[in-house]
Amino acid sequence: NELGGRVVEDQGDRIVVERDGVYVIRKDENELFRGRGTEVYDETMPNGNLRTTVVRANGAKVVTVRDPAGSIIRRVRIRPDGERIVLIDNRAERRGERRNYRKELGELRLEIARDEYIVETRRADRVAIRKAFVAAPVERIERVYSLSEVRESSRLREKMRRVDLDAITFESGSSSLTRSQVNDLADVAGAIQTVIDNNPREIFLIEGHTDAVGDEVMNLTLSDRRAETVAQILTTTFNLPPENFVVQGYGETVLKINTDGDEPRNRRVTVRRITPLIQTSSR
Repeated sequence: NELGGRVVEDQGDRIVVERDGVYVIRKDENELFRGRGTEVYDETMPNGNLRTTVVRANGAKVVTVRDPAGSIIRRVRIRPDGERIVLIDNRAERRGERRNYRKELGELRLEIARDEYIVETRRADRVAIRKAFVAAPVERIERVYSLSEVRESSRLREKMRRVDLDAITFESGSSSLTRSQVNDLADVAGAIQTVIDNNPREIFLIEGHTDAVGDEVMNLTLSDRRAETVAQILTTTFNLPPENFVVQGYGETVLKINTDGDEPRNRRVTVRRITPLIQTSSR
């Protein structure tokens, strides 16, 4: 019950839960912080929520509170001087019946060129990538959404431009990248760093995807591992702060090329800046 549905797959570090006919991933949202020369403290709060405090060598802290199912409720960065930067705050969220935002909002109607909305790293330089990240939403944002709503609704995510990391490719069934492909992420990392330097509250969603070959549940966990691979590279190789990332796999549910065959372009990772969807202008 705490996981919010029926467990259909348990891989140890990831659990797949079926909820209202939809598969969702449950995992440790703080995995990116571990093994980075930091001290990590986990505790269960009296209300059943889980609090993880990451202490860095310079005295800075990142405190993440999750509900019993593992979903992030709140994340705060505390600088060595005591200044608190709220990155995620879902404390006002009231979970209820899942809403169909595609039905409520209708299909997205783009008023910009497709290649401005979907920026592909194979053809874009660091400046173009940064421009896509800092661009305003492509349509009005009706209200501040919770992180859970954004993660679970492709229609809400469509409000923000996306950067497809098509300069890197995953082999079928694999979540690993070669050393040369790691180097291909340099421009993406540089663009993200510039955005975070300008506003340390920025949040980026790293989305993993698969093609439609194979089992749906296994594809979901595979896609999540692909997203985590990219997040690990960005945080360890390029030293980007993990607290500014949210990692989510979507399996075969959002195909770039509409085919059920073996299609490398569907085995991809996408990055979006989702800050305008989940944060007010100030805290």
